[in-house]
Amino acid sequence: MPPTVNPLGSYLKDRRGRIDPAALGFTATRRRTPGLRREEVAQRANISATWYTWLEQGRGGAPSAEVLNRIASGLMLTEPEREHLFMLGRGHPPEVRYQAPEGVTPRLQRLLDAFEVSPAIVKTATWDVVAWNRAAAVVLTDYGRLPREQRNILKLVFCDPRIRAAQEGWDDMARYVVGAFRADAARAGASSEVTGLVEELCARSEEFAALWRDHDVRPHGEGTKRLRHAVLGVIELEYSGFAVDGRPDLGLIVYNPASRQDADRIRTLL
Repeated sequence: MPPTVNPLGSYLKDRRGRIDPAALGFTATRRRTPGLRREEVAQRANISATWYTWLEQGRGGAPSAEVLNRIASGLMLTEPEREHLFMLGRGHPPEVRYQAPEGVTPRLQRLLDAFEVSPAIVKTATWDVVAWNRAAAVVLTDYGRLPREQRNILKLVFCDPRIRAAQEGWDDMARYVVGAFRADAARAGASSEVTGLVEELCARSEEFAALWRDHDVRPHGEGTKRLRHAVLGVIELEYSGFAVDGRPDLGLIVYNPASRQDADRIRTLL
């Protein structure tokens, strides 16, 4: 009979074989194979060497999430590698751990800039706008003129009279925004991070406080938005939301002009 395949064990063995022991303070002499020994991985993960050996050998049952997180840390796995480790060890991705964003990559900014007449923004799980293109600055809001702490979609919708006046059907839009925001924060594991923002908005806007108490949850996928622009007049945009691969903390929203006439008007303004 062919030997039983143990994908988790093979992956662990491969990962530890790629690490330089000397870089972690372990002696590099008298090793039959490259990389860390099993007991060294166990030491770094703060688990027993016997238990770690069993994992590589496919014994002992499914490891807990805590054990896998310790091993991922001990092996210095990247976030995609940690996710793969969980898929092998537990059959599902790890629980999302929210990390505050550090901005966007130049590649992502170039993608935004490629949308000539379509406003496009990148927002965090707490709905702070961290990147935008020229069309967004002209049609939606010139985020570059705002202090960083005011570049938040919820603050603009509920606390900026100019933004509110530009929204057609503000009541429906506001309810949708709060529901989608709640879903985004939970999906990114940022529930604790939104506490301060929610408290601030509840204190500044009775309407937000009432909508937040409803516990409504909405998907943030696609739809249509009508704006009363100061120069263009009423303009209709079709929006679509996209996840940024490898960055659960970020979301991309693109607003396409709903008609060729709207696109021409935006192009002329730009």
